[in-house]
Amino acid sequence: MPTVLAIETSCDETAAAVVRDRHCLSSVVSSQIDIHAAYGGVVPEIAARQHLETINLAISQAFGQANRSWAEIDGIAVTAAPGLIGALMVGITAAKTLALLHQKPLIGVHHLEGHIFSAFLAEPSLEPPFLCLLVSGGHSSLILVKDYGDYEIAGQTRDDAAGEAFDKVARLLKLGYPGGPAIDKIAVQGNPKAFNLPQGRIANHPYDSSFSGLKTAVLRLVEKLAAAKEQANDRNPLPIADIAASFQATVAKALSSRTVKCAIAHNLTKIVAVGGVAANTELRSQLLNAATEHNLTVIFPPLSLCTDNAAMIGCAGAMHLARGETSRLELAARSRLELTQAQSLYLTSGG
Repeated sequence: MPTVLAIETSCDETAAAVVRDRHCLSSVVSSQIDIHAAYGGVVPEIAARQHLETINLAISQAFGQANRSWAEIDGIAVTAAPGLIGALMVGITAAKTLALLHQKPLIGVHHLEGHIFSAFLAEPSLEPPFLCLLVSGGHSSLILVKDYGDYEIAGQTRDDAAGEAFDKVARLLKLGYPGGPAIDKIAVQGNPKAFNLPQGRIANHPYDSSFSGLKTAVLRLVEKLAAAKEQANDRNPLPIADIAASFQATVAKALSSRTVKCAIAHNLTKIVAVGGVAANTELRSQLLNAATEHNLTVIFPPLSLCTDNAAMIGCAGAMHLARGETSRLELAARSRLELTQAQSLYLTSGG
């Protein structure tokens, strides 16, 4: 059971962790949310500079929390793709330097594979095959996890990912950034059935999603309500909580119904939901209820493992290291790389 130091810097969290097999010994995450909130989204150049300032401290704290020394580390795992190129380069450069200095193997990890492996940290007895619903700021995918490292995309978003839709609707409703937690918080006060909004179905592609139309529908709804209030000289505020609750419920219903249908169609009894949007309370509730109706098991990582973190990267890296799969020291950061091409990051034990 390998013990690895893991580094994650794909976007706006500087993270480091020490992981042994499927057990997290330490996890340090330094978020940049407050820095980027002023811009309404992540600014790549600022993110990279912030990673430079924070990475050494995060690694030091991860070692301290785990109470481990370099002699007890078997390898160094680092997010190599996809992500912001400048941000990725900070983490990869740090990992390469430490690998050379301490003579440890380097393991480049695909960020989305890391999210899948957050489920193994939550449920160490989990084994493939299963269906993974991966929903984050940049991705909304249904992934058939056939085996370790063997993935097939069964469904994906055609435009905005779920997380992007949350951010854009939150900006429209003036709820701030990031949008997911802001909408989740205010939706508790609203009526999820107040407004009928479109789920964005794709003809002949039952497991694909489209949230652009939903986002536009919310915009038109806000414009309509505002115009009606102005015409009636109504000074009361817009029903923001009802709008947020209706939007959130629509996203949750679209994702949960497609996920359950996909699992049933592929004869899978286990579903895992990962990524930042998997922390959403309405999605968790609807997916659990829908799965239970069909005797399906659902696994959710704890909230700390839904957003970007290094522990999930370490868990995936430990698996690859145990299989003898390591990366060249010439490993390059890649802003885009399909999950199905993740194995291209590794040399086999014989290669």
